[in-house]
Amino acid sequence: MAEFAGYDMPIQYPEGVMAEHHWTRAHAGIFDVSHMGQWIVEGSDASKLFEHLTPSSFSNVPLGTAKYTVLMNAQGGIIDDMIVTRVAEDRFFVVVNAGCKDKDLAWVQSHLTPNVRLRVLDEQALIAVQGPKAEQVMREALDIDTSSLSYMRWMDYGRCMISRLGYTGEDGFEISMPAEDSEIAWNRLLSHPEVKPIGLGARDSLRLEMGYPLYGHDIDDTTSPLEARIGWIMGKRQDTDFVGGTRLAQEKSSGLKRARAGFILTAPGVAREGTEIFSEDGQTKVGIITSGGFSPTLNAAIAMGYINTEFAKDGTGILARVRGRDIPARVTALPFVHPKTKISPKS
Repeated sequence: MAEFAGYDMPIQYPEGVMAEHHWTRAHAGIFDVSHMGQWIVEGSDASKLFEHLTPSSFSNVPLGTAKYTVLMNAQGGIIDDMIVTRVAEDRFFVVVNAGCKDKDLAWVQSHLTPNVRLRVLDEQALIAVQGPKAEQVMREALDIDTSSLSYMRWMDYGRCMISRLGYTGEDGFEISMPAEDSEIAWNRLLSHPEVKPIGLGARDSLRLEMGYPLYGHDIDDTTSPLEARIGWIMGKRQDTDFVGGTRLAQEKSSGLKRARAGFILTAPGVAREGTEIFSEDGQTKVGIITSGGFSPTLNAAIAMGYINTEFAKDGTGILARVRGRDIPARVTALPFVHPKTKISPKS
């Protein structure tokens, strides 16, 4: 156990990070993510609020659809990344990162209009079920049929809100429920033979394999969505009439100086956050690693970070300088592992 964002959280269970990682990829892991912030934002101007504070479009989002997006600051940096789901015409369910929820709340509240209300769901727990057996587990352990729910879609189920999404790249769900129901739900899930509990260690290695950015490491209040290579969150939106939009317009016009990329080490060693990246001749510093570790799926050391755009092409040779030792590596496209989320024919 360790402190994380003000909570006492499990880093790993007795079998260890490697076993938990492989179990999630092959079966189903459950994660207690109740430390995340959960809100309801509602009112006739709710979609306008999100279109002002994020680069994404919300006015035409279908009911029951979740979107990954970011809160922007005036300088075009990222305040936090989050999931926003339209649960009714003028009501949105929002999940934000635990370490950012106080500043996120203050920022959004400072932009509320009389036609928008924000309610913090302090009494809601959040449990994630992730892995190829997730749908089976939901049906057999909780008696919930999720077969009609596709990726990034949401359903109301009694006292629960269920979203088919997650941060592992596997099929899976996040279940928001009253805190008093969570222990019962957790134990019912844990009693299923395909389920094991998963800690923060494997949660990190799973998301790293998918190239998913972690706030405070791979993205922060100085990085733009375009630098972070998550510009797809803008969808078909063409305007930059949102907080921080001026910087994105400039970056689109003049190009990027750096970009987030993946790296695979081609010699023994592991490159962690803060490792400097050099050109293949070792003479020029060209970037820095923001997340790194061992990939149990690939049986290789992987990392991601920011690199000068002229070196960002897939296959480019680089050096990761670890404690004075240069480890050969190459730039690689993200993700490292192909996602296995469920996409329905109607999506």
